[in-house]
Parts: sequence; structure tokens; C-alpha cells
Amino acid sequence: MIAIVETGGKQYKIAEGKYVDIELLDAKEGDAVELDKVLMIIDGENSQIGQPYLEGVKIKGKILKNDRDKKILVYKMRPKKGYRRKNGHRQPFSRLMVESIVLPEAKSSKAAS
Repeated sequence: MIAIVETGGKQYKIAEGKYVDIELLDAKEGDAVELDKVLMIIDGENSQIGQPYLEGVKIKGKILKNDRDKKILVYKMRPKKGYRRKNGHRQPFSRLMVESIVLPEAKSSKAAS
């Protein structure tokens, strides 16, 4: 099962048992995290699309580490003017291990009957 989740103003495709690097969360390493802004569940015939979010669907996971990404260089230059600016940037991120995608109980029992 795959889910599309929104966090930090960005959308991420996640799957159970895999990790994903997301925008920095206000949580320490080893903390349990629950994401509730799930946009879509992809599960073959049982796929669901939210408008904008799915009700009762949660993503449970654990923070593996909080770190910073590789440095990118931002270089600005105006030719023949002597204007040069060189900046570096390292984006902070949280590595999230997705433990489970929890579906609501009421909807799963209706789908079975």
C-alpha cells in the first residue's frame, strides 16, 4: 500500500517499511510521529482520493534522524559590473521510518460487506 501525504508544504509518496526524508519536524530522534494530512491511498481496487484529505487515515512512523542535506551553492553574478555573491545552503530534514498506514475502522468494515 502506498500513500501520498502532505507535510511541510510538500507532498511525499510513502510506503510501509520504507523511510523518507521530509521537511524538518519538531521532534527528536526516536520519537513516534503521526501524520494525518493524507491526500491519497493507492491499494489496487481499494484506492481512495481525499478532497483534500482523507478522514481518519493516519501515517504512523518514527524519526530515525534529524540532519542537514548536502550543501548547494548559490552564485549570483552580473557581468561587467563587478557584482558577485556566493552563498551555500544546507536544507534541514527529518528521516521518517514509516511503520504503518492506519485506515479508519468504519470504512474498512463497510468495504468488506
